[in-house]
Amino acid sequence: MITAAEIVTARDRIRGVARATPVVPLGDLLLKAESLQPIGSFKIRGAYNMVAQLPPASRARGVITYSSGNHAQGVAFAAREFGVKAVIVMPDNAPAVKVAATRALGAEIVVSGPASDERKQIALRLAAEHGYSVVPPFDHPHILAGQATCGAEILEQVTDCDLILAPVGGGGLLGGVAAAARLLGREQGRTVRVIGVEPELSADAFESFAAGEIVAWTAEQVSRTAADGLRTQALGAHTFEHIREFVDDIVTVTEEEIFAAMRRIVMEGRLVCEPSGAVAAAAWWFHRKQLGEVRCPVAILCGGNVEPHVLQRILSEKS
Repeated sequence: MITAAEIVTARDRIRGVARATPVVPLGDLLLKAESLQPIGSFKIRGAYNMVAQLPPASRARGVITYSSGNHAQGVAFAAREFGVKAVIVMPDNAPAVKVAATRALGAEIVVSGPASDERKQIALRLAAEHGYSVVPPFDHPHILAGQATCGAEILEQVTDCDLILAPVGGGGLLGGVAAAARLLGREQGRTVRVIGVEPELSADAFESFAAGEIVAWTAEQVSRTAADGLRTQALGAHTFEHIREFVDDIVTVTEEEIFAAMRRIVMEGRLVCEPSGAVAAAAWWFHRKQLGEVRCPVAILCGGNVEPHVLQRILSEKS
């Protein structure tokens, strides 16, 4: 399990690379605008925190990861900062805007099928063949500690926050933010609940939380959601451990609710938002009764890397 000290150290380590993103009010909800990170996503936090801690000789041989897009950009950005090679295994259904952004950061892209297990195995094989260091998308303590810095910032920015809503795919953001809320909140004498939010069409974490054990979904099942950043087929061992220990609950939202939340965030909040980024806010606007008594909620807008035609289609639909 990560510690409060590791979260604080991670904040110092990523300072000047990842931004301390603003908290933007939208009605009675506050949005933590991670879409304003240099890569348009919170993923820069964990990726840089891990790449920075690799032994210099290992890092010099290059880094590799497997990702549908936002973590790909995080690793590519971190590798560029250190002047080392980055190889990214991306699924063939990854949004073109994320593929192009990853390539623009100087990464070499290897295309795989849609299954997350497939791209992981390709990455591990290439790492063994070429000596690359693997930077996993979520299931590693350094990744969790990096993502936890988002939670630490929320505690600092919103002193009366009593609920954080965080999207969940592989669980790195949710597990890390929940750890920060509990561990740092305890030091501050505060109680801040953390609830994960997941698309109904990719609800493996919801099922895992309820069952008390990791439940995997198929690639075909999770690919149904438009929230491409949350199509992970199963939580990792490290992330599940943190979720079980620190997360209060997980709720699910429909595709229609995600799109409606996207429209509100873009039109009223003036923030670019991808479907994954709208999931947490959707829980507040459509499932408030499931969240208990709340005075000051914060929802994490985890990313803004959306295909222009997808954004246009969703904005043109009726609310």
